[in-house]
Order: sequence, then structure tokens, then C-alpha cells
Amino acid sequence: MTYELVLGDRTYSSWSLRGWLLFAHFDIPVTTQMVRMYTPEFQQALTGFAPAKLVPAARINGATVYETLAIAETLNELHPKAAMWPTEPAARGMARSIAAETHAGFSALRTDCVMNLRRHYPDFSPSDAVQADVARIEVLWQAARSVAPIEGPWLFGEYSVADVFFAPVATRIATYNLAIEPKARAYVDQHLSDPHFRRWRAMGLAENYIQPGYDLDLPTGDWPGPRRLAARIVDHGPSVNELCPYSTKPATHFMELDGIVYGFCNAFCRDKTVADAAAWEFRPH
Repeated sequence: MTYELVLGDRTYSSWSLRGWLLFAHFDIPVTTQMVRMYTPEFQQALTGFAPAKLVPAARINGATVYETLAIAETLNELHPKAAMWPTEPAARGMARSIAAETHAGFSALRTDCVMNLRRHYPDFSPSDAVQADVARIEVLWQAARSVAPIEGPWLFGEYSVADVFFAPVATRIATYNLAIEPKARAYVDQHLSDPHFRRWRAMGLAENYIQPGYDLDLPTGDWPGPRRLAARIVDHGPSVNELCPYSTKPATHFMELDGIVYGFCNAFCRDKTVADAAAWEFRPH
């Protein structure tokens, strides 16, 4: 099997986050191509994924599959052992239902609370329409738990495609400090603590790009996810490792954490680790 995936900005593209999690969380290797949204290069990148017009778009063994639900179902067919949906029929039906509803719905939340993984707005005041969307989301999460076959931190106990679809919803609740009941808050915190999501966000921070029009003129606070470690960029080694922990290429860029210098093959590898060092496996064994 060969998989290719074209994605938009990590910090802002909620659909791209979903597409990436479908591969990353279920351990399906994929080659990714990142493209900046709202640029001529965006549509140029999609020419190889026709007739897709938006990201994410995939090529699976050379065939184009786009829209996240279609990508999810195709991967589920090809990787049945990955258990991408709950195995119990009632739970699986509910998971597909709520994933489809969030795929097509919650327009007020999407419009007023765009995904922005760089910001937290503690004083954001949601509209009645946004509050209605959040209330409906809480109903769906409660419905999922009512048929979950096992206990666990995710909607159906174990991680499933339904959780992939609600990952950007969780980030919106976090960014805009939307009011939710305690069980829903714990579920949002589970997403923010998820290593796969943390790596995605760290890579977005490492890209250090601010998309015009996405920031609000409001006071900002600390990101409500796990507190980052005090890693920092340093100009030179020596480092405890000679090879980059991600590419195994020679270390040329460096960071310091707890008095130890670590080396990486380029600025991006270094900066994504500095952004959230606890999310990565970079220490020599």
C-alpha cells in the first residue's frame, strides 16, 4: 500500500488535522505534502489529487480519495485490524452517526470560532448560535458514552474515527474558552493531552506562520493544554547525540533542556521539539 496526503496549515486547517490523525493515530504510514492555504500553490498542489478542491486529499495506491469521511472509510476497509470504528454494532452505528453530523454541521462554531492552535482567548463571548452548537455537541458526546462498550477516556472507550472528527471541536472549545460541563471538559483535555495532537500542534508552532484574519483583537492567555517543558534554542553543540533523532542525519541545530544539549538535522526538527518537548521521543536511549 502507498499513501500520499496533501494538507493545509497545521495551525488553522481543522480538516487537515482530521486527515492527518486518521493516519497517525492508527499507525498507517503516509507521505505528506504541506501547502499554505489561500495561495496559488494551494490549488496547484491539488492538481495531482483531482477532482479534490480542498484539503485533505489522499492518493491511496494511486487513486484519489478526498473528504475525511471517505478517507476514513477507505482506510477502515484496507486496515480492518486497526479497529478504526467501535467493533460493537450499536456503538459503531452511533460513532458513524455523530461523525457524520459533525462533518456537516455546527456552522456557527466553525464560522465564529475558527481553529487557531496558537491562541487562547479567556474572555471570548460566544453568540447564542455558538452556545447552541456546543450544547448539541455535549448531547452527542453523552449519547456516545451511553453505548460505549468499554470504559475509557475516549467517546467509545478506545480511540475511534469519531474522536478524530471531534478533535478540532475540542481545540475550538479550548481556544475560545467555551463553557462545557465537567465530563465534556475532561474529554477536551484528553484531546489536548493526546501525543499525536500535541505533535501536530508543535509542528504548526515550529512553522511560525500567522494566517491573516485568524487572530482576534482580544486578550490572550496560556494554551490550556499540558504545560510545555522549558526547552530553548541554543547556537551550538556539542550535543549528547550526533544524529538527529527523527532523520538520523548529522546534528547541525541544537536545543537545551534541563542543562542537556540535544542536536537535530534542521531548524524544523529542533523547533517542533522546543515547542512541546514532552510530545516527542528525542532523547538517546
